[in-house]
Amino acid sequence: MIELKSRAEIDAMAESGSIIGALFFELENRVAPGVSTLDLDHFAEEFIRSHEGATPVFKGLYGFPGTLCTSINDEVVHGIPSSERVLADGDIISIDVGVRLRGWCADSARTFAVGEVSDEAQSLLRITADALERAVAVAVPDRHTGDIGHAVETTVRGTGFEIIRDLVGHGVGRKVHEEPQVPNLGSPGEGTKLREGMVLAIEPMIAVGTWKIRTLSDRWTMVTADNSLSAHFEHTVAVTADGPRVLTGTRERISDTLRPLS
Repeated sequence: MIELKSRAEIDAMAESGSIIGALFFELENRVAPGVSTLDLDHFAEEFIRSHEGATPVFKGLYGFPGTLCTSINDEVVHGIPSSERVLADGDIISIDVGVRLRGWCADSARTFAVGEVSDEAQSLLRITADALERAVAVAVPDRHTGDIGHAVETTVRGTGFEIIRDLVGHGVGRKVHEEPQVPNLGSPGEGTKLREGMVLAIEPMIAVGTWKIRTLSDRWTMVTADNSLSAHFEHTVAVTADGPRVLTGTRERISDTLRPLS
């Protein structure tokens, strides 16, 4: 069942989302060669808990051990933080995080460049971020989840990159994973009709190579089947009469924070 949120409830979710926005701002300077994903995880948990009443959603969720999902290079989602996973110059890392505050959740992801990355990696990040922004723009009443997926499709079409097909976005509320599903593929006018008060996690995941994925032996980390690079950007977005309201962002568009293409 899809639960519609009131304006006050959306405001509460925006408080959770603002913690994530502030966390990503802090991580910008902490994602660097020589830093382990466990270092980032410890910082993130401490940062989240420093806000009175806030807790990391992912830690313990379905048995996941970390505050962050830290997915490097060909890892699409659910990478487990580890002292043995040390970032190197040229890597890209997707950081996915959820925060719960006073019973309301927010969920967001961003892929960071580590040091100097290849032109291909820069292009992948920019196109994935652009796909998110275009998808968010159609999250308005009386459109459909198919319109969101179609926006991602049209952004990626012709780039040579592939949309990960087997993973989707979702509703967000008192639980971090609610109905409806929000695929990154679709046709306008198809899928669940969007209504004022719906809150969605919109999260395109794009790969340089194949769209196919597989799960590693840790039973969490999902990687591209051909080990090609993958990027992931996500916002929690409220559908309102005044247009999409991004609950996990800042005043800047994600693409404006990325390094220019060389």
